[in-house]
Amino acid sequence: MEDAGQIAAMVNAYAMATYGRAVIEEKALVAQMQMPGLELESDTRLVLDEEEAVAAFAYAADLREPHVQVNAMGTVRCQDQGRGIGRWLADWIEERARQAIPKAPDGARVSVMQSVDDREASAKALLAEAGYEIIRHFWRMVIDLDAAVPVSAWPEGIEVTAFDPATDLRAAMLAGRDAFRDHWGHIESPYEEEALKRFRHRVETNPDFDPSLWFLAREGDEIVGNCYVNPRDGTDRKSGYVESLGVRPPWRRQGVGLALLLRAFSELRMRGFERCALHVDSESLTGATKLYERAGMRVAELNHALELELRDGEDLSRRS
Repeated sequence: MEDAGQIAAMVNAYAMATYGRAVIEEKALVAQMQMPGLELESDTRLVLDEEEAVAAFAYAADLREPHVQVNAMGTVRCQDQGRGIGRWLADWIEERARQAIPKAPDGARVSVMQSVDDREASAKALLAEAGYEIIRHFWRMVIDLDAAVPVSAWPEGIEVTAFDPATDLRAAMLAGRDAFRDHWGHIESPYEEEALKRFRHRVETNPDFDPSLWFLAREGDEIVGNCYVNPRDGTDRKSGYVESLGVRPPWRRQGVGLALLLRAFSELRMRGFERCALHVDSESLTGATKLYERAGMRVAELNHALELELRDGEDLSRRS
């Protein structure tokens, strides 16, 4: 964990040079690296220079049953680009990801996923050479909060409350899982307690967690939708970031999602935030992009999801 400061500084220097903004604070990286199930010894790698400074960092995380999708990333320090380090990291990621195959269900397809910004031409080329294919596109959307936000219009019988970690943790997690069950890439997992452990970890270790920025839409005692906003976008303390916005299928097409989003924007503006951002599937199966556009958001960046198939078989992730 003592490496976290150097890693964050290196990743942020690369991000600033590539797309003009820093993306992570040291304490947030520490919280991520303490996620239940992540083993630093086996799941992370550093490349150091002659002076023991961090020149590159990578991780490959196989945290979720049924072990059919490994999520990974790698970053090489700007001055060390083009020296073969990125390809070494890609090879290590693949080797580590293949350890998921024996744990996956028989006959199931297994893959490893990475994402890159559209401006990362060398990274896209390197991953293509390593066998990855671009399979989906995601937008980073933003809104400036310099104008008054329309008042949320709630459907009859729906009210909004703040998240209470003491009483809402499990119900909010289950509602979120239900809301994202029909989103592209979702992989159904019956292991509720493992998911709850990771969910609790994110709540309890996020140094910026603010329950008053987690809005729950309820019908009676039932959570029908939720919107959680992190009061920090990367290292930008003047911008909020929507970590999650979801409405359960029976309550969609009633304006609940838009009302939640506008409620979040209004609260951020009242607190002096200048903007808010989020990421969304550009071909969202549930039409989320249209909702964000109605709320006044615009596309600012393009990201690509890349996948390397490790074993052919039945695809357990939602694709349509």
